[in-house]
Amino acid sequence: MMLLASSDVLGQINNLSREEMIRYTAQNPYDRFPDGRPKVPDSVLEQLKDMSAEEFIGAGGRGSNQFVDGFQLLSPGKKLIGRAFTLQLMPIRAEVADADAAAWKEKGNTLPLNHQTALDMLQPGDVFVVDAFGNLDAGGIVGDNLAYYVWKKTGAGFVIDGAIRDLEGIAAFGMAGYFRGAVPPAIRGLMVTGINVPIRIGKTTVMPGDVVFGDREGVTFVPPHQVQGFIDTARITHIHDEWTKIKFAEGKYKSTDIYGRPHDPALIQEYEEYLKQKLGAQAYEEYKKRGGGPRPSAPAKPQR
Repeated sequence: MMLLASSDVLGQINNLSREEMIRYTAQNPYDRFPDGRPKVPDSVLEQLKDMSAEEFIGAGGRGSNQFVDGFQLLSPGKKLIGRAFTLQLMPIRAEVADADAAAWKEKGNTLPLNHQTALDMLQPGDVFVVDAFGNLDAGGIVGDNLAYYVWKKTGAGFVIDGAIRDLEGIAAFGMAGYFRGAVPPAIRGLMVTGINVPIRIGKTTVMPGDVVFGDREGVTFVPPHQVQGFIDTARITHIHDEWTKIKFAEGKYKSTDIYGRPHDPALIQEYEEYLKQKLGAQAYEEYKKRGGGPRPSAPAKPQR
C-alpha cells in the first residue's frame, strides 16, 4: 500500500500541505487520509447506490455548480461512486517541467514524475479524477492496462476530462468511467502540475476527497459535509415517489391530485402515515423536526 503525504509529492508546481488540505476542507465531518484528504466512510458511499443525479441538485451551495455532463460513458447504467483522487495536468512547458523533475529527483525518486505517480497512490474506493483540460490531442491518459490497474486498485473507476485509448479493451472490463473521447495515441505533451489539489472538471471545481457520483446523466462532485443531508432527503423522495406511483396505479386520480403534492387532507394524512411506516417512528420524528410535513414536500428532483 502506498500512502504519501503532500510533502512527499513535492516537485509539482501546485501542491497542498496537510494543513492546507484540512483548512480548505474544514467542514469535513469524517476521518482523513495521511495527507489530509477527507475519507468519507464506505458505509456512507454504499447508501448512494440507489440515488440519481437529480437528488444532488444544490450540491456545493451558494450557487456553485457541481454537476458536469457531456462525457462519454464507458459502461452506461453502471454508477460511479467513490472519493475523488485528483490529478492536474497541463501542456508541457520545458523550463517548468525541468524544474519539477529536478526537485522530484532531489527527493530521492528514481522514477520520473508523471501520471503513473498519481496512479500508484490510489486507494480502494478512490475515483481517479483527471483534469486534462478536455484536450483529446494530448492522447489517452489511460489505456487498457492502466485502466485495468485503476479498476483493480480502487474498485471504482475514473473521470477524465480528456481522452482515453484502447477503448475496445477497456470496455470489456465493465468498469465505470467517464471521458471526453477515445483516441489511438498514448499520452503526450503533458506535465503533472498537481496531485490531490483543487482541479477544474468542465465548469466545476473538484476538491480532493469530494464524493464522486456518476450516472447516465453525468457526474456530480459532492462536498463531504453535504453528503448525509442528500442521503436523508433522497430517502424521503424515494418514499414519496413510491407512494405517488401506487396512487397513480389505482387509476382514480388526476396527476395534479397527487404530484408533486396532494391537496386533499385525506390524501395528505394517508401519505404521512405511509411515510412514517416506511421511515420508522424515530426517523419520522427527526424528519418532522427538520421541517417535514404536514404536507409532503415537492420532490427533490424536477418534475418531468
